[in-house]
Amino acid sequence: MARTDWIPGLQAAATYKPAWLPRDLVAGIVLTTLLVPQGMAYAELAGLPAITGLYTSIMCLLAYAVFGPSRILVLGPDSSLGPMIAAVIIPIAASDGDPAKAVALASMLALLVGVLMTAAAIFKLGFVADLLSHPTQLGYVNGLALTILIGQLPKLFGFSVDADGLIDETAGFVEGVASGATVPAALAVGACGLLVILVLGRWLPKIPGILLAVLGGIVAVAVFSLPDRGVDVVGPLPQGFPPFTVPSISWSDLGLLAAGALGITLVSVTDTISTASAFAERTGQEVRGNQEMVGIGTANLAAGFFQGFPVSTSGSRTAVALQSGARTQLTGVVGAAAITLMLVVAPDLLQNLPQPMLAAVVIAASLSLADIGGMRRLWRQRRVEFSLAVAAFLGVALLGVLPGILVAVCLSVLNVFRRVWWPYQAVLGRADGVAGYHDLRSYPDAELIPGLVLFRFDAPLIFANARTFREEIRHLSHAEPAPRWIVIAAEPITDIDTTAADMLEDLDEELNAHGISLVFAEMKDPVRQKIDRYKLTRTIDPAHFYPTIEDAVAAYRIAAS
Repeated sequence: MARTDWIPGLQAAATYKPAWLPRDLVAGIVLTTLLVPQGMAYAELAGLPAITGLYTSIMCLLAYAVFGPSRILVLGPDSSLGPMIAAVIIPIAASDGDPAKAVALASMLALLVGVLMTAAAIFKLGFVADLLSHPTQLGYVNGLALTILIGQLPKLFGFSVDADGLIDETAGFVEGVASGATVPAALAVGACGLLVILVLGRWLPKIPGILLAVLGGIVAVAVFSLPDRGVDVVGPLPQGFPPFTVPSISWSDLGLLAAGALGITLVSVTDTISTASAFAERTGQEVRGNQEMVGIGTANLAAGFFQGFPVSTSGSRTAVALQSGARTQLTGVVGAAAITLMLVVAPDLLQNLPQPMLAAVVIAASLSLADIGGMRRLWRQRRVEFSLAVAAFLGVALLGVLPGILVAVCLSVLNVFRRVWWPYQAVLGRADGVAGYHDLRSYPDAELIPGLVLFRFDAPLIFANARTFREEIRHLSHAEPAPRWIVIAAEPITDIDTTAADMLEDLDEELNAHGISLVFAEMKDPVRQKIDRYKLTRTIDPAHFYPTIEDAVAAYRIAAS
């Protein structure tokens, strides 16, 4: 493989056009106005100091610019990963409440995610993203949005809640409000900021609502002396940039971190592939799934070695970059450089940023995550998949973020198994004015041929559904009058395993004892080759395999005449 295939940044640099530079510079500056407040807010959402969000943003943008294949995809701290990171590191670090330990745990978590992501790319395991079906992903994201919203409400109201889990956090918030713990000034500044973000995002999306809200919050702190009114602020940020650091953790913590890294990797891969696909359609690029995992993997490794935490792609930040005219990953590099410059030259710039304003930023992100319309569509279109979405939602809301992702994956896998276990089955007949043979459910007046049953089984024939197939054939064989041939329209049967082969052998002998022939039509060549390998033609007549249903029907008419 060519070097530029593994390091797309080299090819991007070699083919860069000077005419793109003004647009990339402008887009990078605009993007920075979003990266800074969101990075800080999502860091606190993950239970980490706000400054780590800026460190993370810088390193992941630089790494993805070198190894990421997309021209405009933007990475960074993500609202969907924040609760997952917190669910992993807070139980471990909470015993002593040491922020440095929390940062070390989060950095090691990022390194583990980076290793897993890169290994998945090397072994071409991008298909793992398919473990989260759309309905379960929809339910998971909605549950996550509610979890984030409830978790940030106390901060928006100016107080904190010591609770674990959605129900306890909701109860703690209600109790705090009822007991008068609300700080009016904090609620006022947070609510105004949230209103600005939502209104501008809805009706004037080209205006940077988050930036205006943040600047308004800083001005309000200075004008109204909000800290004297009980409003917490971010405080001074460390100047400069952290050195290369290998996080030091206890070996006893590694198992919990690895389990969390698996869940974060799965969510990040799914999010990355779906976001990359959506924006590739707009820009005319081809999605390179494995290289995307290399890009996101190296971004996590880079963040992990500089006191950062796991990252993923961001649809909202990518959309801002695209709308601002971004042409290449130089946009992200400009954003990283601008954040670095701020930390080196003006680290006190954001020290008066109110904490309720960061809560407003996170709450706005949680509202954008929620997709109520998608749930309504599932209700109208397919109730079974709506039920899966609700189950995934409840898994996140009631059990927690990490158990919720496990519930979502298990539901997706079980749904696939259910479809194979109980596939669609149909008896076919010839309908007037329509060529071929069709499902009697769709054509109840279709003509049936006396003594002949045409049966279609819409799934591979394997151990999970062999009993279902056998019972349905037995049911058809007991009809009155009894059929002489049962023809299996086998075109949808893409496989037959050894369990199903044994079942077919016993079933054929059972039918033969009652004077009924088991016949196959339209069987795919690879499946027929397996039939021969299993030596099923010892019992099933080799002549009872026909290339089309019409050929099987014609043969039956000759045999019955």
